[in-house]
Amino acid sequence: MNYKLLGILTALLLTTGFSNSFAVQITIQTDGTFAPGEKIELSGTVAGANEGDLAAIEIKDDSGETILIRTVELGSNGSFYLKFKIPSSSESSSYDIVVNAKVNGESVTELKKVNSQAIASEPEPVMTSAPEQTQQSKGGGCLIATAAFGSEMAPQIQFLRELRDNTVLQTESGSVFMSGFNQFYYSFSPAVADYERENPAFKEAVKITLTPLLTSLTLLQYADIDSESEMLGYGIGIILLNIGMYFVAPAVLIMAVRKRI
Repeated sequence: MNYKLLGILTALLLTTGFSNSFAVQITIQTDGTFAPGEKIELSGTVAGANEGDLAAIEIKDDSGETILIRTVELGSNGSFYLKFKIPSSSESSSYDIVVNAKVNGESVTELKKVNSQAIASEPEPVMTSAPEQTQQSKGGGCLIATAAFGSEMAPQIQFLRELRDNTVLQTESGSVFMSGFNQFYYSFSPAVADYERENPAFKEAVKITLTPLLTSLTLLQYADIDSESEMLGYGIGIILLNIGMYFVAPAVLIMAVRKRI
């Protein structure tokens, strides 16, 4: 009798465990052929999640290299939506889409593999140095911002990485800019990042200083950049905006204060 009761209880526990494990499911839908340079629409739902919960989305190519990491806020019924661009230089034949969410304290992950259905077209002339420039641009991280915000997984750092990989490096002019910028940036950023870690007050000052820059860069999220001219136009506009915020505005303020004195 005891063995029968034990068997019934075991079966109930296993059934409950299996029902809980299958209660939360993630569905993933894609719209696009995943051809190089194409904009892809990704949508889906996290069953059992609430509106306002977060889901992490990671896109990897067939070599395992991450081309996109994005954290999205879930909508009603656990729905999510993301629009991203396949790198123009990509030669991957397939992509892995990984969605991770936490529902009722339980971490749930779903993987979907998508084959690239790129339509063969006339190859565009490509400079032999372009792949090297792109690789060099992607090789490093934002040391100063990472030290300021404490982690490479901080939302601000993910935003900068996504902006670099999905917007700036999608054009030749952006790749050339990043190559030159990296040579200048990494000549001093390691020392600044080390000093941030040693001096909490300086770290907070850098964080405050970076805030206007990050705010101005968010404008690029709403820009539809599909050509070299658009990249140059938006890029020059953002540079001029930051010059105004960091140099012109303080200079005008100092002059106004001096006149009153």
